[in-house]
Amino acid sequence: MSLHRTAQTGFTLIEMIIVMVLTGIIGGIVAIFLQAPMKQYIDVARRAELTDIADGAFQRLSRDIRTAVPNSIRLPTPLGATYVEFIPTKNGGRYRGILDTRGTATAKCGGTVAEDVLDFATIDTCFEIIGAPISVAVGDSIVIGSTQSDGSLPYLDVAAASAVRRVIATSSANAATVHFASTVALPPSAMLDSQRFQTVEGTQNAVTYACVGTLNTLSASGDGQAQLIRYWNYGFNSAQVLPTLGSSAILANNVSACAFDYDVANGRNALLAVKLSVTKSQETVSLYEEIHVNNAP
Repeated sequence: MSLHRTAQTGFTLIEMIIVMVLTGIIGGIVAIFLQAPMKQYIDVARRAELTDIADGAFQRLSRDIRTAVPNSIRLPTPLGATYVEFIPTKNGGRYRGILDTRGTATAKCGGTVAEDVLDFATIDTCFEIIGAPISVAVGDSIVIGSTQSDGSLPYLDVAAASAVRRVIATSSANAATVHFASTVALPPSAMLDSQRFQTVEGTQNAVTYACVGTLNTLSASGDGQAQLIRYWNYGFNSAQVLPTLGSSAILANNVSACAFDYDVANGRNALLAVKLSVTKSQETVSLYEEIHVNNAP
């Protein structure tokens, strides 16, 4: 009988320990070199996220402001306000202000031909549109002759003597005339050479952008504690207040600073300046935008 010895191969315990130690050292070195780039990547991604949030809110605000009824922008204070209110338009056009005597005129509003003209001397409830027809719906409003730079006129109750807003009474997808409810005549100050009017969507009415929450103070985790909120469909308030009714949507979270400034340069042009800072994990992105406002009624 002969005995054969088979050679055995493998790692000893000491060799395994050495490999583990070396692997740990190499891993630690790699982690040290990768830590800074990873932190930089996370910071850049966070800044991009915050910038996108603030820029998206600015784009929505700018789009709304540029469609605002002339002289409808108002702030509780002209500088450093935390909310701004205005009335966005749905569409608009020009009303007939002079009777058309050429050829055979048709009574567009029903009744006499004179009803085609918007009469400021009496309680008139219909006028003919000059130019392309527009779409109107019951509950929409029209604003005629909003000339007060403090933004007060289009918010007044429709029954007020100086009110320049009326409520649409008849719907039409292709209206050549506008029929509206009225218990008082339009004020003479609303009769302008431009003969323009604006329509306001009844499901939206006035709109407010407001920074709500604690500003200029961060949370324990270094986040902004306020929100930028858009409010709509709460009606019209003769005195400006922060809305508590209607619909709302959050446009930006983690807001740490916010301010609206409004400068009426002259009767036709104004500038709305918006400052917004968004902070998350001690990282702050601040944006500033100036929005031109055309107040020509």
